[in-house]
Amino acid sequence: MATRISPDEGKTRFEQGDALFVDIRDPASFAAGHLRGAVHLTQANVEPFLADTAPEKPLVIYCYHGNSSQGAADWLSEQGFSDVVSLDGGYEVLRQRFPELLEEMA
Repeated sequence: MATRISPDEGKTRFEQGDALFVDIRDPASFAAGHLRGAVHLTQANVEPFLADTAPEKPLVIYCYHGNSSQGAADWLSEQGFSDVVSLDGGYEVLRQRFPELLEEMA
């Protein structure tokens, strides 16, 4: 089971720059705004993501509020990724507490 991390831990990991942030929200939400540099993971691109992402790459999974991301993080761990965490609070907490980390579209 993937570990859950706090928004503060997520910010630290973002600033360290070693982890890939993976957004699993719907396409319209991702297009409206997301964490800078985040990868949008959907059913449509999951196979290329699995094929092209190194299994040792640290992954931070986030959704709207931190619920769906836990299941996705667990699934990615089962696919062989060794360092996968789920971000508690999701995008909404990041948007409220750390707006400087976001890439928002007007």
